[in-house]
Amino acid sequence: HDMTQIIPGVSKGPRFRKGHIVTEEDIPVLLSMGKENLFVWEMEPGFVHENDAAERLAALCGRENMAWSETKEGKIELKSEIDGVFLVDSERLFAVNSIDELMIATRVRPGDKLAGTRVIPLVIREEKLLAAEQAAGDAPLLAVRPFALRTAAVITTGSEVAKGRIPDSFTPVVERKLAAFGIRMTEHILVEDGQENVLTAIEQMKRRPVSCISAGIKHVPEL
Repeated sequence: HDMTQIIPGVSKGPRFRKGHIVTEEDIPVLLSMGKENLFVWEMEPGFVHENDAAERLAALCGRENMAWSETKEGKIELKSEIDGVFLVDSERLFAVNSIDELMIATRVRPGDKLAGTRVIPLVIREEKLLAAEQAAGDAPLLAVRPFALRTAAVITTGSEVAKGRIPDSFTPVVERKLAAFGIRMTEHILVEDGQENVLTAIEQMKRRPVSCISAGIKHVPEL
């Protein structure tokens, strides 16, 4: 269990967290916290400490382009080291998470953590870890792949814009949004309304050295 240390006027918080392995150097600190006795649970064959188990779970996720946090309280968090696409093998992950007392949670938000492993009890039967490892298979459950798209052609449609009656205030917005994903707008064309005009522009941009094409953007008031 977590052990709280209170130093009046200085700090109050967990000095030793659940799962900490007590060493001789910890004894003076424990005594200063009023802990003269500890209950000791002896490791039994067939069980694995939560931190060791968390590392085995994290290993199922993979490490390519991902950074692991410090192992603490049976938890490891994974963060992306690059801008890219987060891929999850949901079927195999579901099989792993169907085993009780452990889990691998995934979520995706800009700048957020990718995933976190969790071992619920202080110790867990190794047979459950073996079952998780078997359910996961040989390939990593998670992957972060760098964006392959690097350049873009943007086709802005609208006769009112193409003829200069109103300024093109939307293309800069698209350009900024593309830049957030590491994509640079290298080609841009304004075309009047009409299917043939748009199709001709697309065919023209397809012959340019760009990774992606964004077309059919009508003018909207500046955001």
